[in-house]
Amino acid sequence: MSTTTSTPRLSARERLLAAADELFYAEGVHSVGIDRIIEHAGVAKASLYNTFGSKDELVRAYLSARHDLRRERITAAVSAREAPRERLLAIFDVLEAAIAAPTFRGCAFAKASAEADHAGTVREVTDAQRGWVRALLTDLARDAGAASPDVLAQQLVMLYDGATTSAQLDGDKHAAVVARQVAETLVDAALTSPAG
Repeated sequence: MSTTTSTPRLSARERLLAAADELFYAEGVHSVGIDRIIEHAGVAKASLYNTFGSKDELVRAYLSARHDLRRERITAAVSAREAPRERLLAIFDVLEAAIAAPTFRGCAFAKASAEADHAGTVREVTDAQRGWVRALLTDLARDAGAASPDVLAQQLVMLYDGATTSAQLDGDKHAAVVARQVAETLVDAALTSPAG
């Protein structure tokens, strides 16, 4: 009787998504062709087309999976905090952990958007992801008692984006920490300002 346990083999869909995630994130959605994805995933070309139908839909699945993972991490961080102020700032703690990862190469959505048309799959998924972040921060700002929750949310999104870009372009591993410090100042001012 063997005592080794075998790990279940990933489905073609899972292997294609893992290959797409690795290659698209590292090299870009346009520079990586279908043949590289198929070879990296170790599947037949028909598997890609049977599973996703096109490269465009594989890109959609890749970005959607990134969005789902980011949403799960942010939601968990927000849920783990009780104070409204800390719930609002939790996004920067998640970003700090992401930047610290050895595989961090910047924002997958910003990178894909830089290569894509102004309309289409990348724009759709990116708009959905960014809309979710803005809505979450607006709701958290409102729950915390901010006089202008939309304005505070917009400011926090800009700080988040700036920290992500600084970490990618400048190699600044502390960008999220600095952004959180600035966010604390903005949040504290927004929560003490009278409604106007």
